[in-house]
Amino acid sequence: MQEQFSQSLKNLLAKLFSWFDSFIISLPNVLLAMLVFFITYYLSSKISNRVKSALRNRIKQSSIRNLIGTFISVMIITLGIILALGILDLDQALNSLITGAGVAGIAIGLALQGTLANTFAGISLSMKNDIDIGDYIESNSFAGFVEDINLRDTKLRSKDNNLVVIPNSLLSSNPYKNYSLTKELTVVIESGIGYESDLRKVEETTLEFLKKHFPYRSDEMEFNYISFGDSAINFQIRFWIKATEKITLIRAKSEAIVLLKEKFDKESINIPYPITTIISEPVK
Repeated sequence: MQEQFSQSLKNLLAKLFSWFDSFIISLPNVLLAMLVFFITYYLSSKISNRVKSALRNRIKQSSIRNLIGTFISVMIITLGIILALGILDLDQALNSLITGAGVAGIAIGLALQGTLANTFAGISLSMKNDIDIGDYIESNSFAGFVEDINLRDTKLRSKDNNLVVIPNSLLSSNPYKNYSLTKELTVVIESGIGYESDLRKVEETTLEFLKKHFPYRSDEMEFNYISFGDSAINFQIRFWIKATEKITLIRAKSEAIVLLKEKFDKESINIPYPITTIISEPVK
């Protein structure tokens, strides 16, 4: 019994000394691996902060800047882990790590397919120059000012002060109209005058009058007769205004209609309304 115990103790000590010898032999590699890991960890923080600072003027949404910075940091740290494992000759562990990461990535991608689509769409929208915070846009049958673009959705503040939340994937994959991309909008007004009117005089009077009230690019103002109606000769007026919001366009059109009505009344220019004549015959 004592001999077996002594033999077991010798085997244990031999194993411990063997491990210690292996540790001493591999100590330079261990120190180098630790140094590589700490350097990559330090660089990941510095590079992530630099990237977020560089994106500050391009992407106003802090959540998306932080996401990009975190992604870059994780990639650098992952690279450091791979290098450290390679230095330690842990090829099997490295292969297992890469395989496990691939399987986990596929599973997470399938489970979060919709979320990831919104996330990447949000990053894409934030980096585009054709949509920004404060812009007035129309998309997916909704309109409003862009209040926020985050990792999941885009928030619009409509004219009735309601908050409209549109998933980023829908906004990115469907057409949208951005009124803030242009500094000029066209006002279009259609109306009609009576058949007894002097058409050339009406055109001259209308253009001269509106050019005084809407002088911006007034030389490009258009007046065209477009059709013979049932009770009026229809015309169309087109002129430019400096505006980036649809509400400004609506107000300009409203103001022009009021001014035209007052001017036509003053000049005795008739704006007819449909008249139906009913002829009845006496019953015999």
